[in-house]
Amino acid sequence: MHPCLSVDEIVRLIAYELVASQGRATAVALACCCKSFEDPVLDTLWETQGHFLPLIKSLPGDVWNPGGYNVGVSTTSVSNLFLFNSLSRKSFRRLPTKLEWARFRKYARRMRKFQPHVILDSLTSQVLPVLQSRAFSEPLLPNLKTLKLWSATGDLIPFIPLFLSPGTTVINIEFTTSGLPEVVTASMITTLPTLCPNLQKIMLYPLPRGPVITAAVSELLLTIDRDSIRSFHVDSLLTEEAREMVYKLPNLCELMVVIDGPTLLPTLVLPNLTEIDVEYDRDCGWLQGFRGATFGKLASVTIRSESSSIGDFLEAFKSVALTTSTPETLSTFGFYTSSPWRPNYRSLLPFTQLKELIVEFSCVGGCSSTIDDDVITDLARTMPKLETLHFGEEPCKTPTGVTAKGLAALAYYCPRLTALRIHFQVASFDPVITSGGGSTIPWEDCALTDLDVGDISLPEVSALMVALTLLRIFPRLDCIQYRNMGWEQVANAITHSKWLADRSSKKHLFATLRSNIDDASPRRRTRGRYPIVKCA
Repeated sequence: MHPCLSVDEIVRLIAYELVASQGRATAVALACCCKSFEDPVLDTLWETQGHFLPLIKSLPGDVWNPGGYNVGVSTTSVSNLFLFNSLSRKSFRRLPTKLEWARFRKYARRMRKFQPHVILDSLTSQVLPVLQSRAFSEPLLPNLKTLKLWSATGDLIPFIPLFLSPGTTVINIEFTTSGLPEVVTASMITTLPTLCPNLQKIMLYPLPRGPVITAAVSELLLTIDRDSIRSFHVDSLLTEEAREMVYKLPNLCELMVVIDGPTLLPTLVLPNLTEIDVEYDRDCGWLQGFRGATFGKLASVTIRSESSSIGDFLEAFKSVALTTSTPETLSTFGFYTSSPWRPNYRSLLPFTQLKELIVEFSCVGGCSSTIDDDVITDLARTMPKLETLHFGEEPCKTPTGVTAKGLAALAYYCPRLTALRIHFQVASFDPVITSGGGSTIPWEDCALTDLDVGDISLPEVSALMVALTLLRIFPRLDCIQYRNMGWEQVANAITHSKWLADRSSKKHLFATLRSNIDDASPRRRTRGRYPIVKCA
């Protein structure tokens, strides 16, 4: 064996590259024939798992009661989902022996990231209790760093600690939206600092609202290592003591907080904060906690509100943000509400570095859009870095909003824009624009590919004219999202127009190349320069 292969880092790099390049069979063959490759290949193959099935299959088939799929036998003819569902109906016939548990742990200890794509709840009744009984002396997954669970129900919650270890630093759990037992959930939450003393990122949502959950989350926050925590996304209310602490965590980068009622926040001292997500349900007096706050890197602000009286929130946010460094660092701003709301967009003009701007509201009961050509032009001029711009949950039927002139200004001043949702008036698409005669729309190679038109009314005009107008403004437009089926013709027209343009450009390119080749061919030269040679 070459001396280089005695270096563990080189062997592990080879194993990683083989697995990453879809060379799993080659990696396994190397592990089987060369002892030096066994551990690196197994570590690489087992490092990230998307379901629990491979680990369960390491136990022999006779452990399970007969019937259905034999988990101890490998198969490739059935999908993983079918195998998982078959396994969920299994029950233990006998307890695995020590040797069989040793084989199970041989693979379990190699797992570093567990993010199952299939719900684990179906395993709880038979499989997980037995695994839990064998994990009393050491964690089931002793080297797990990251745990991500989706749609976790109440039946799974008592078993979540089974997957955790002292080395776990990232916990991301999305629960089902209803039916969570508060006491069981709270009990699980309070064990996290003990099971995972080095937590850096924790995300738990959505949680039930109640004093039991509030106390548990607050205890979690007060118990974790305040110097190691980097991200805290838990949609729960906090006690006053916990609030005082969370706004002064020295290394916190990402924060989600829930504010109930007229809560006054303490002054924030979060020099490393890059992202904050706030959910509130009444007035916005809590914004005063941001006044003069210590921010140096705040790049993303997300606000969610179900208040029936939002008022001029954007102006209130601007007046507070101007007392900090936020206008110079903010690149993402989002405000989400399912209520009707008529925001004052000009309050956003100081935030010149924005790349993503989303302001959602409902048009139920009447159009809430206040956007027009002047407003969109001012925003576009001051935010040339915009890549995503969404106004409203989706455009409604009311013929309001910007005209073709405003869309053209947006394309002109924001060439990086790729996604757009906005109210606009299709009636403003004059045929003269598409013909080129007297056009007021400057052609710019805007990057826009995705346009959400929602339920915008489409007058009885030519779909081709609308399609050509949009393509003239946004030449890279590729996808239109719509609810009004009249837009299907526009989408088809755009597809055909781009296909014809592409075909025409290719034909022109081929013709040019052929012409160049023919011009360079000796047979096309004049007889005076190249004598004609006749073959006998």
